Amino acid sequence: METTPLIVGKLPLSLPKTSGSEVAKAGDAFSKMLSSTIAQVNQADIQGNTAIEKLNTGEAKNLHEVMIAVEEADISIRMLVQMRNKALEVYNQIMQMQV
Repeated sequence: METTPLIVGKLPLSLPKTSGSEVAKAGDAFSKMLSSTIAQVNQADIQGNTAIEKLNTGEAKNLHEVMIAVEEADISIRMLVQMRNKALEVYNQIMQMQV
């Protein structure tokens, strides 16, 4: 009885060749995106803290605006923590790969 292979073609499969500049561009784009996200989260946190300070000093006219600013900061920080957790999870998976 003759068996046929499930995979036909060259093995092992290889990725197309890429230049180092393409990898560097992707790394720069990712770095900029991450820096921008961190800056936005920091700005939301600053706005939330400023809103709380204004509420304490009596400058804030509406409590709901203060609560919205604080919740935006909280959600932003939670999102950033989840991004960090996912990045660590992916890193750990890569480190456990056998080459």
